Amino acid sequence: MRFSPFSWLLGYFSLDIGIDLGTANTLVHVHGKGIVITEPSWVAINKRTKEPIAIGSAAKEMVGRTPANVEVIRPLRDGVISEFEITQAMLEYFIAKAHQQSIVPIPRPRVVVGIPAGVTEVEKRAVYDASMAAGARETFLIEEPVAAALGAGLPIGDVRGSMVVDIGGGTSEVAVMSMGGVVASRSLRVAGDELDEDIIQYMRNKYNLLIGQRMAENAKMTIGSAYHLPEEKTMALRGRNLVTGLPDSVEVSSIELREATANSVQTIIDTVKDTLDETPPEIMADLMDTGICLAGGGSLLQELDTRLTDALQVRAWVAEDAISCVARGAGIALEEFDRWKGLFVGLDRQSTRR
Repeated sequence: MRFSPFSWLLGYFSLDIGIDLGTANTLVHVHGKGIVITEPSWVAINKRTKEPIAIGSAAKEMVGRTPANVEVIRPLRDGVISEFEITQAMLEYFIAKAHQQSIVPIPRPRVVVGIPAGVTEVEKRAVYDASMAAGARETFLIEEPVAAALGAGLPIGDVRGSMVVDIGGGTSEVAVMSMGGVVASRSLRVAGDELDEDIIQYMRNKYNLLIGQRMAENAKMTIGSAYHLPEEKTMALRGRNLVTGLPDSVEVSSIELREATANSVQTIIDTVKDTLDETPPEIMADLMDTGICLAGGGSLLQELDTRLTDALQVRAWVAEDAISCVARGAGIALEEFDRWKGLFVGLDRQSTRR
């Protein structure tokens, strides 16, 4: 490689970015600044030209309210890219926005992107290519449960075992780690989106009320729970009555929403049980002391930690600022590159310079 007299300067001022490219939300961590962007993974596009009109929070506000020539989509499904060009445009937007937070106007940052565990080589390559096309100088990939554990402050480099359950929008990831590696892991495509869909179907079947995804998500976050609450809550859900075709509103309780989401919550619990079943007994003994860490936006479902503790007989606890664990962990892995380089997925092949 030909040496440039300015290459040392570029390396010194290089902007390091950790990205949690989530199905529901995208978070960006910038070295020295922490989390600088938390926005929904929505893009509004012109149907005719396929050009983005709005990205992030502005696009989410348009969901269900657009004219015929505008479509609002999420370019990721179940944690992987389904619309490559739109994902690239979204990444370009977030990387440029992250640069605005930096006093150093050096383009082409080094980027670490979190990906679901167990994705295919094609899906890995799609994330890598989209990041490079969006302006990254170097791109590294890290599995989301590993990044979540690192961001939550778990001692994954120690001999003693640690366990994390990362519940996002499209996927739930479970991993048991020790000595900087994964001992046992499971991944399933049941997470926050599935809970929203459960609520939509429940309202349709029981009350003949068709509600939107945003209304379902708001209800889940406001009165949804995985275990009985000290004081049960109620909330009015508004939508279209399927019998009359007119606007309607129904008062529902947290007990009803708990019933609506019971099957999906149980599926996540069963996956955690299956992972524990594969865990060596010595690490199981460690987990009795350290507990199970819950990360991701889905872990904020009320009383989910209590439900897991009751079902597994192992203390479950929610990480501090659980929704940003993956982005923070990705940033930490890049900042302490020499220490954590073994955590990157396909490092030798994926980290090619452009």
